[in-house]
Amino acid sequence: MGVAPRHIAIDGPVASGKSTVARLLAARLHCLFLDTGALYRAVAYIALARGVSPDDPAAVALLVDSLDLRIQPDIRSALGYQLLADGAPLDVELFSTQVSRAVSPIAAMPYVRERLIGVQREFARGEDVVMAGRDIGTVVLPDARFKFYLTASLDARVDRRLAELRAGGSSMSREALRAEIERRDLRDSSRAASPLAKARDAVEFDTSGIPVEEVVARLEHAVTSVR
Repeated sequence: MGVAPRHIAIDGPVASGKSTVARLLAARLHCLFLDTGALYRAVAYIALARGVSPDDPAAVALLVDSLDLRIQPDIRSALGYQLLADGAPLDVELFSTQVSRAVSPIAAMPYVRERLIGVQREFARGEDVVMAGRDIGTVVLPDARFKFYLTASLDARVDRRLAELRAGGSSMSREALRAEIERRDLRDSSRAASPLAKARDAVEFDTSGIPVEEVVARLEHAVTSVR
């Protein structure tokens, strides 16, 4: 009988550090990595490019049905995977301010989540993987051996995201960003389909004021110390 693949689920709210931590942890443990938010961003990006309103569930459902979204391991990529939409690779364009604003309502649509969950599970099938998102431990990989829930204070999360935006050339104010993150938290935690929630068997880590390398080291120890 073969050894079951190692599945590690990392969930948490926006700017909690989950994607960065998951990527670094995957590298240390020699696992595949997937930031599942990239899939929802891909749908948002293509919706905007094709003139589909991100607030129109019927139109977005038709768009998702028409798309061939795939994830494939790619050792040449800094992320270790490549996201393809109808065969075309998507990368930095997924992280524009416009896409960030459009992705939240799209990610809350039950039909979109149902379709993309299958893509995520297929990526993890038979593989050692560290997957980051908001519903990994509760919905996508409910049987994952290791589940972590990363959180941080609102101020810490605003600071992190503001630094990312400034690095990308955005002039968004701290006040506007804080309000946007609060709205995103409310929408993510109250949506009907796969809401942001801590799995009952997840270990919670508050990353406020803790260097990312220390967070990664703690999670690595938690995984490798289990026999």
